[in-house]
Amino acid sequence: MISKNQIRFVNSLHQKKFRRSEGLFIAEGEKVVSDLLDTDWEIRSFYYTERCSLPLSRMPSGRISGEMMKISEEDLQKISALTTAQSVLAVVVIPERHLDFSVLASGLSLVLDDIQDPGNLGTILRIADWFGISNILCSDDTVESFNPKVVQASMGSIFRVNVFSGDLEALFEKNKNELKLPVFGTLLDGENIFKAELLQQGLILFGNESNGIRRELIPFIDRKITIPSFYTSSLGPDSLNVSIAVGVVCGEFRRRHI
Repeated sequence: MISKNQIRFVNSLHQKKFRRSEGLFIAEGEKVVSDLLDTDWEIRSFYYTERCSLPLSRMPSGRISGEMMKISEEDLQKISALTTAQSVLAVVVIPERHLDFSVLASGLSLVLDDIQDPGNLGTILRIADWFGISNILCSDDTVESFNPKVVQASMGSIFRVNVFSGDLEALFEKNKNELKLPVFGTLLDGENIFKAELLQQGLILFGNESNGIRRELIPFIDRKITIPSFYTSSLGPDSLNVSIAVGVVCGEFRRRHI
């Protein structure tokens, strides 16, 4: 039986300040946890219920530094960040990541400026994973990648895509002076992406859901691109959801070089 202290501790990881201080986050659901088990990420604690269908041979008993415990559905709900708990929850050590700037030269990377919605970031991780983009660079004010809603929305891609946070102006200055990778910026006044010249190396910058790319970053953009609208009436949406835009843009970049 899980103790009150254990419940209190896992629940504290729903909050960013405790994830940072403890260096831990939670992963829930059989799809997400199954992908976790395919990695070498350290697992601190592992809780599962009777209805968990993950094979016992995949249970992480040999790589867990804390408790591995079968608990009731009621107790799992007490520690879950989901509205309805999903049979398994792991407490995972946040890995240390240091950006090796040179790895960005080998392909495309996404740069996210002030993305606030956890569902959007999780979906962007999943899209990057699908299109073989390994690195995402986020501004310091972008939602944290180990937020439970981000982890859940990523559907396991959090374990395969490297996410880094930092000062984007400093990043672009470093790129300008060292790698000199082209920077593509998604802007409403950009060139039609379906007609623009697209490369397989570079940085693709996406802005905040409401305000777009902040003006301080505009001078670093080498190529402005946009997804044209095709609605025929005088009334229509003024923009796309950022995760949908990322999907369209990544798909078009990859389509050019099949």
